[in-house]
Amino acid sequence: MDKIETEVLDISQLDVEKLESVANMLKAIAHPMRIAILRLLENDAKLTVSEIHQKLGIEQSSTSHHLGILKDKGVLCSKRDGKNTIYFLKHENFAKVIECVSRCPIH
Repeated sequence: MDKIETEVLDISQLDVEKLESVANMLKAIAHPMRIAILRLLENDAKLTVSEIHQKLGIEQSSTSHHLGILKDKGVLCSKRDGKNTIYFLKHENFAKVIECVSRCPIH
């Protein structure tokens, strides 16, 4: 039988603020509609609120609410383009998280 090596994690070396920030981002992502929004924004896609709500078939106010949460928690960025606001992933790694979750088996 092979010996399993374990490494003790030194808690004093953890960046608690960074861990809290990441936990808040994951909490923000943990909603079916927000996951759908992130799927739309994969591969460097940049979309307006109108484009997102039309593609998802939900109310624009609901879309704006979800986008606000994702932006507030550091998952999305936005920029103004005339009278439109364009949303995009702040970090491409969020797309990898969503892709990983999508591959998980559902029981």
